[in-house]
Amino acid sequence: MFLKNYNFKNKTAVVTGAGKGIGRACAIALAEAGANLIIISRTNKDLNEVSMKIKKFKSKCKSYVCDITNYDEVKKIINIQPRIDILINNAGNNRPAHFTKVKKEDMEYMVKINTIASFNLAHLCALKMIKSKNRKKLGGSIVNMSSQMGHVGGPIRSVYNMNKFGLEGLTKGMSIDLAKYNIRVNTVCPTFVVTPMTKKFLKDKKFKRDMLNNIPLGRFAELSEVASAVVFLASDAASMITGTSLLVDGGWTAK
Repeated sequence: MFLKNYNFKNKTAVVTGAGKGIGRACAIALAEAGANLIIISRTNKDLNEVSMKIKKFKSKCKSYVCDITNYDEVKKIINIQPRIDILINNAGNNRPAHFTKVKKEDMEYMVKINTIASFNLAHLCALKMIKSKNRKKLGGSIVNMSSQMGHVGGPIRSVYNMNKFGLEGLTKGMSIDLAKYNIRVNTVCPTFVVTPMTKKFLKDKKFKRDMLNNIPLGRFAELSEVASAVVFLASDAASMITGTSLLVDGGWTAK
């Protein structure tokens, strides 16, 4: 009986940044659990590969090449969907630099992609969810992809800290406003995961060693571990959970 709470049959999920890394893993995991997918990424080749994997699970999949910082394009994509039940607000980026060396253009780019675009996606999807008949009965879930850096500071991460702490605050505020529609809003906060984005940072042996020393479990997170947390929060198994964070950080923030 309990496992039926993980059945996403007839549910439609939007996943941004779905071409690679965490977004790709989340999209495939949701399809495996029975969801239909709307996947968004900047690279058509990546989307095609993910779409093929999704269809192996007999799930429907629509894919869109789009830069999520382009509000008009994002709005067009969301508004033409007949229904959305789940948003995995995953797309983002980082340009690490010591606070004294942060370039203005890098700071503005990161705010644009990690904060403004995340807000816009959540806002558009929430409006679409609310329009569905019986939304209160059906429920809905928005999972914002945050980070352990939304809970603690880190070296050369000041702007990223600002973005992710802001996302944590946005999540709490959204959860209160959307509760009356039975739309839950939470964050997943991974520690370092080996993805195309983090691989270049982890080439620095000292940096890699310092990061591992901060994780009590002594290893980086696997993509499947982050995707499992996302699927849980998106599912009816988490029906009483909203306005909070699920830390997939190996104990980093416990210290």
